Amino acid sequence: MVNHTSPVGFILLGFSEHPRLEKILFVVVLCSYLLTLLGNTLILLLSTLDPRLHSPMYFFLSNLSFLDLCFTTTCVPQMLVNLWGPTKTISFLGCFVQLFIFLSLGTTECILLTVMAFDRYVAVCQPLHYATIIHPRLCWQLAAVAWIIGLVESVVQTPSTLRLPFCPHHQVDDFVCEVPALIRLSCGDTTYNEIQMAVASVFILVVPLSLILVSYGAIARAVLRINSAKGRRKAFGTCSSHLIVVTLFYSSVIAVYLQPKNPYARERGKFFGLFYAVGTPSLNPLIYTFRNKDVKRAFRRLLGKEVEPS
Repeated sequence: MVNHTSPVGFILLGFSEHPRLEKILFVVVLCSYLLTLLGNTLILLLSTLDPRLHSPMYFFLSNLSFLDLCFTTTCVPQMLVNLWGPTKTISFLGCFVQLFIFLSLGTTECILLTVMAFDRYVAVCQPLHYATIIHPRLCWQLAAVAWIIGLVESVVQTPSTLRLPFCPHHQVDDFVCEVPALIRLSCGDTTYNEIQMAVASVFILVVPLSLILVSYGAIARAVLRINSAKGRRKAFGTCSSHLIVVTLFYSSVIAVYLQPKNPYARERGKFFGLFYAVGTPSLNPLIYTFRNKDVKRAFRRLLGKEVEPS
């Protein structure tokens, strides 16, 4: 069967059956996007300019901030156009680019959050050997592995998804060109694509999340062995921000990619997909800034409001 989607592209339905909701969502998405740009740019700026933040933890955090900036910029401008006006089309090429970058960056974030959990595990469980284990070269290697895995996943899954024989109406029941929504649009056999998505979900979602949970299990045991309450609070404080980010990110991604096949789940999946694409990138810098004394101090130094000790 020949795929005839190239000349006309796709129609991203979103919540087109609820025009008033779309206007509200337009404001929410726009505000979230502005927060994402401001917060993540600030973290990148602080991590670059402040020597006190030149450590593995903030190296990985700056990678996450850069990733979130690219991630939201891939889909939010198109989403805002679709939410504001009656035109909800996206070209085939635009859908291809969006899906490719979206898959690549989403996968990279899964791996990067796992790497950050490993960094926190070593910091809490092997503090005396932290500088020896998490050295700058390893940091660059781990970050490169995360980005390469994301690229490979997208190279494998994007072409096979867009080669599907799509139904003539070309209506994607989502805000963005996502793999589950495009599979549902197909009028042909999608067995191979569903198996491919299931296998990818195991290796990109289940395995990294399991490694994160194992890391935090070891961290919890190490923290409980600390005698002083102050020491326990300090150890927990180094991990709490990352744990919150992991919870928000993985809960929304799992709701999108591992949802059951029924109309209610699809409708709920749209909200989770919206939160995954727009909400978490805007919340990440807020979580790390409000809960992190080093970042707050770096921000005050940048503004010249903190005096250096003599």
